[in-house]
Amino acid sequence: MENTDNNSDIKATPNEAEFEKVKLNTWESIKKFLSELFDIRSDTDRDATIDAVKKDISFKGHTAWILIFSIFVASIGLNVSSAAVVIGAMLISPLMGPIVGIGLSVAINDVETLRRSLINLGVMVFLSVLTAFLYFKLSPLTEETPELIARTYPTILDVLIAIFGGLGLIVAKTKSGTIASVIFGVAIATALMPPLCTVGYGLAIGNASYAGGALYLFSINAVFIALSTFIVSKILRFPLVRYANSKRRKRTAQIASLIAIAVMVPSVWLFIKLLDQQVFENKTKEFVKNIIRYEGAEVVKFTQDYKSKNINVYLIGRPVPQNKINEWLSELEKTEKLEQTHLRIYQGADQTGEISAKLSGEIKAGILEDLYVKNEQLIQNKDEKISFLENEIALMKVQNVPFKELSEELKINYEGVETFSYSNKITTNYKKTDTLPVINIRWKKDVSLKERRTDLKKIEEWLKFKLKLDTLQVSEYP
Repeated sequence: MENTDNNSDIKATPNEAEFEKVKLNTWESIKKFLSELFDIRSDTDRDATIDAVKKDISFKGHTAWILIFSIFVASIGLNVSSAAVVIGAMLISPLMGPIVGIGLSVAINDVETLRRSLINLGVMVFLSVLTAFLYFKLSPLTEETPELIARTYPTILDVLIAIFGGLGLIVAKTKSGTIASVIFGVAIATALMPPLCTVGYGLAIGNASYAGGALYLFSINAVFIALSTFIVSKILRFPLVRYANSKRRKRTAQIASLIAIAVMVPSVWLFIKLLDQQVFENKTKEFVKNIIRYEGAEVVKFTQDYKSKNINVYLIGRPVPQNKINEWLSELEKTEKLEQTHLRIYQGADQTGEISAKLSGEIKAGILEDLYVKNEQLIQNKDEKISFLENEIALMKVQNVPFKELSEELKINYEGVETFSYSNKITTNYKKTDTLPVINIRWKKDVSLKERRTDLKKIEEWLKFKLKLDTLQVSEYP
């Protein structure tokens, strides 16, 4: 009986085959979940996407005027360094259409759409640059602003934004019922319009470097957006355009493949180059921050040049001995990505021609800039500047009064003076502060009232002339 009861308490465990079956079912469930989560093919309307892209390529009538107005808005935003205005201009810009059209047409072997896209993109770019050029040429405001400077050279971040922005854009366009918010977001993030405005700015002021750098930035954005469109279109297996003539179909496919390769290879090379440049700049900053240290010396500025592989460091304070500089050079040779970099140290104590002149110029510029900024914070407008200077001049005058000389001369000319005192009375109405020199005189008892008044007047005129002051208060002790 006891054995029977014990056996009834024992629970059966699944065998190995059943356990494997459970694991397989779990894995299949996970795969199914992930597939449903990331699958975009099932909800892709290929025909509608192609029609929508082709429709956005067109550039005439309303689209042309929208582009012109948006370029004006963007140029004004860049001119006054207003990010909000620039963003508003990017939202209404139609520049994205032809670029997406190029990527899609190459993916589906559509030569006609590719031709239209290239022509419309060329016209858009020309019209955009011309509009921006005319604005900046006629505008009285031609100074460089942070928003303009930021569009004069590309970085690895611009490439990444263009890649992921382009991917987001084409995925949004392929969805049944286009996601408008995504398209607007991509238009802002990829920022196609500001570089074209900066090209116009560079041409207007005659700065080819600015114009070339901005055009380079626009080209990078356009290429990677088109490339992203091409890749997604291929992944989603958009239907190829069929041609009745087999030779033409084959030739079209070859042309499309060549274009794809011609775009992808330089794009990969450019990405690697910009990535390497970004790594170089980051490594340089870390090296200067962590290695260039010496007690009593301070880094006031450093510059880096990726092309020439040069790092220039400017120091002030205690001179750094050569053996310490040699240590820095050794560390530089051991630093990854900086092995072939040249380091040059500029010190304030070095009086050898170029180094001394270059450093002193840098330091002077920095000091003057600091002084200017600080004074600008204290003095807000022209009237306050004038008032400030007047007060300073008056204060300098009263601070340099030759009291001993005046008192002795006064005693010689006016024997009735018993005591003579001088002080400054500072008054303010909370808008302006005035400093008024005050002279107090005590007369001897035998000096008459009439004589006192006459002499006080003479003393006041004499002191004004002597001290070169416009205002002065002379009074008797009570």
